[in-house]
Amino acid sequence: MASGWDWESGEGLLGLDDPAEWDAAFERGERRVGQTLIGLAFHCSLEEASPRIVRAMQLSDDLQRANAFIATGHAARLNGRLTPELFAALRAEGLGGVAEHPIRDTLTFVPFRDLPPWFKRLWVYVTVRDKLDYWWLRSTEVISGAWHALRGRRS
Repeated sequence: MASGWDWESGEGLLGLDDPAEWDAAFERGERRVGQTLIGLAFHCSLEEASPRIVRAMQLSDDLQRANAFIATGHAARLNGRLTPELFAALRAEGLGGVAEHPIRDTLTFVPFRDLPPWFKRLWVYVTVRDKLDYWWLRSTEVISGAWHALRGRRS
């Protein structure tokens, strides 16, 4: 182990703040490089973390890919913006999968004016869909409550 990081147990890897150390671990094929991306998102600039996050999104290990997307969500929260490469990776993955939460984080924490045009359309779609879901669930609660009240009076 050349560095002070415990790659075997994973202890302390969220504190990784050296992009060069991450690059070396990626080249060695360390199992926990996705986990350390979250640390890079916290401790490094977006410009330093972004290419590494995009690189990890291409990994075959589902857990490491998921961690790369989690790091994207954290980057959106912390910086209030994303790089064009991260926007492109989110667009390629789309809603409904591993990118669902990072996309929603981006829609929440990146100002609407700073979103790419396709992401603005996605914002409108998600907002309308969420409102319709809310209305649907609320109406079923009202109908269910009325039904139970009616049945209670008949007994």
